[in-house]
Amino acid sequence: MPRKGSWDGWYPPPSRPRPVEGGIRAKSSRGPIGETWWSRRFIGLLESLRIGGRMDRGRTYARQGQVVSIDVEPGVVTAAVQGSRARPYRVQIGLARLSEVDWRLAESTMVSRAAFLARLLAGEMPEDIDEAFGDCSHGLFPTTAGELESSCSCPDWVDPCKHVAAVYYLLAEAFNDDPFLLLRWRGRNREELLGNLRALRGSDPTPVAEAADVDPWGDIEAVDVPPLADRIDVFWHAGLAVTTLQLAPTAPHIPDAAIRALDDLDLDVCGHRVIDVLEPAYSTITSRASRQLRGTT
Repeated sequence: MPRKGSWDGWYPPPSRPRPVEGGIRAKSSRGPIGETWWSRRFIGLLESLRIGGRMDRGRTYARQGQVVSIDVEPGVVTAAVQGSRARPYRVQIGLARLSEVDWRLAESTMVSRAAFLARLLAGEMPEDIDEAFGDCSHGLFPTTAGELESSCSCPDWVDPCKHVAAVYYLLAEAFNDDPFLLLRWRGRNREELLGNLRALRGSDPTPVAEAADVDPWGDIEAVDVPPLADRIDVFWHAGLAVTTLQLAPTAPHIPDAAIRALDDLDLDVCGHRVIDVLEPAYSTITSRASRQLRGTT
């Protein structure tokens, strides 16, 4: 009987992917991929498909840097993944674009909630963003495997193959850094969405507090405040309640949210966008500030 795994049997020996110079490598070297709730939700859907081994191999490909390129466009993600052959495999992952009617419905809901616009401007995804797509033909996040149409030029007949799985994991990390990519995949780029929201906000006479369904003073009780002249001797004292307060600082999900909220700057440093050059500095500053506040440095 031929030995399983040999060329004269049913299965050829396992192939090894060719190494890639300058490939897109996952930031996570171990454990789960994706830090923010929206990237974890995307990965959670994929891992719920029970395609175990292929997702594991795809995660390995993502961490080895086998993905050469990824491009997110409305309705489709295209990528090149280096396998064992000389030419990288072509990967496509389709997701239905929302219609213009759907987007107008979603934007109307977003603009009625002041917190939505504030979080999006900060480069974060509002946790209840799904509510904005409740009346649309599709939600923002895919909820079933049938919503994702993937293909790969590799000879593996299984869908998704490990090359597609690698792109899924790197997409989750890309969404982690820029949630607007998920919105773009559904058909709305960052500039158009924020421009529409600002225009709708400008034409809406409803005050922001009312639009957000929040009474900014509702939970504040009236307090009798003594005259300053009677308290001048202790004016600069913080008091026991403040001095004994233990703070637990937390780092923002996106350290460089401030610069990502800006429009593209027409500046470059040695051929690189200035925002991409500044991003590592923001991450380093945030990390060191967090350690210092915790007393670890």
